[in-house]
Amino acid sequence: MKPLRIYLLPVAAMTTIVLAANVAVQFPLFVQLASLQLADILTWGAFVYPFAFLVTDLTNRRYGPQVARRAVYAGFVMAVLCSIVIPPLLFDLGLLGYATAAERLFRIAIASGTAFLAAQLLDIAVFNRLRGASWWRAPAASSISGSVLDTLVFFTVAFAPVFLFLGPNEPFALENAPLLGVFATEAPRWVSWGLGDLGVKLLIAVFALVPYRVIMQQFMPYRTAQA
Repeated sequence: MKPLRIYLLPVAAMTTIVLAANVAVQFPLFVQLASLQLADILTWGAFVYPFAFLVTDLTNRRYGPQVARRAVYAGFVMAVLCSIVIPPLLFDLGLLGYATAAERLFRIAIASGTAFLAAQLLDIAVFNRLRGASWWRAPAASSISGSVLDTLVFFTVAFAPVFLFLGPNEPFALENAPLLGVFATEAPRWVSWGLGDLGVKLLIAVFALVPYRVIMQQFMPYRTAQA
């Protein structure tokens, strides 16, 4: 039995990131690049959430997969709760210009929780598979694979018509528009949102290798993992 204090920092860090991401995702990124308005494909949440993979990888390396999984389970609970509670709270505070129907909140919560749990557990599995390789391979491969799965699961469950049984869809998300807002090829808007989200996650997965390396060297001597 591991002492409770071991879990405090990983769980607190994961909870903070999930909470911050669920707030930030409500706000589009209003930046104009030539003919592309980034608000059409990105929210601020895309820049916050990927750091959950950094927390998972550091926890996995320092304490092993058992503690990492428990931190993920705490993040899963927060992902579901925040997806239901945060949007109405922001609307009531006047920070959000629209209200989301309860049925829609339920579907988003299912999508958010499922994507988070699947992606983070995949991250742990891939990291442990590559444990002992070059210092950057395990966190890079685990974060990239987890990011791909997270985006695929979330945007499919949240917007694809095949999951209509989970709750109503967002008509605006289903409308065809130029892919990523600039290409001649058209696709449902949620596809562009997913591609933009994935692009940011992959960039941050590479960027996060820097703090991973620094923290690993300074504060986290290697320990043999226990499954």
